[in-house]
Amino acid sequence: MFFGSIPALVTPFAAGRVDEAIFRESVAWQIDQGSNGLVPCGTTGEGATLSDEEHRRVIEIAVEVAAGRVPVIAGCGSNDTAHAIALTKAAKEAGADAALHVPPYYNRPNQDGIYGHLAAVADLGIPIILYNVPSRTITDIAVATMAKLSRLANVVGVKDATGALARVSAQRQQCGADFIQLSGNDDMALGFNAMGGVGCISVTANVAPNLCSEFQKATREGRWDQALELQDRLYPLHAALFSDASPGPVKYALSRVKSGFPAELRPPMTEPSDASRRAVDSALAHAGLI
Repeated sequence: MFFGSIPALVTPFAAGRVDEAIFRESVAWQIDQGSNGLVPCGTTGEGATLSDEEHRRVIEIAVEVAAGRVPVIAGCGSNDTAHAIALTKAAKEAGADAALHVPPYYNRPNQDGIYGHLAAVADLGIPIILYNVPSRTITDIAVATMAKLSRLANVVGVKDATGALARVSAQRQQCGADFIQLSGNDDMALGFNAMGGVGCISVTANVAPNLCSEFQKATREGRWDQALELQDRLYPLHAALFSDASPGPVKYALSRVKSGFPAELRPPMTEPSDASRRAVDSALAHAGLI
């Protein structure tokens, strides 16, 4: 159910509020362009600065527009277990197909604490995809802890943004071949899939959904030469979208490829630097998007 190119959707803002009309258009465009799923309210969606009411509304819109055509994986992470449970319940009520969960950040619990937090949300009757991103959370879901979590009925996979490709094989050995592994790093998705991954929860897919979908399809079908060609075409964009604090560069890129798309960010995020914008423009041209 969860595979291929899955954009970690940006949340468009206008005058500080969620622009629901633009978000609806964006979700429809993603599906039309071949995306295999949707992740609202994640890091790229500035989920950390959405109110609980906004969080639920964004998920509701994604579910409504998707209308069952692709799965919706709602970002529900929190460093407070009670809040993570509340967000997950709301996502389930809104119709999400799964919830995406980081281990608790800032608090820095040990592996028992990480397990307990993630096991608690896994007990709510909705599929859970773990999100391991130590660069943001500081905490790391150890392979042994992930293996233990994978034995829970509702824990179905992981978005791995550790940047350590060997983790794919280690997790495949301990969690089983059916455990869904999705890359959290666009630039590593080629190697990730070759080692047993089945897709990517992608930042770049916000801007280049069709190219990212074709890339993922090529890896699924074993057309590695074509996948490499697409990787070479997309790689400068993968890099440019992190040339300043995300999602600043990707919102700027969307404003360049989609007329009228607002590049507004919610504080504390600020607009990307001039150098970042130049890098994005160059990468968009290299990919043939402008």
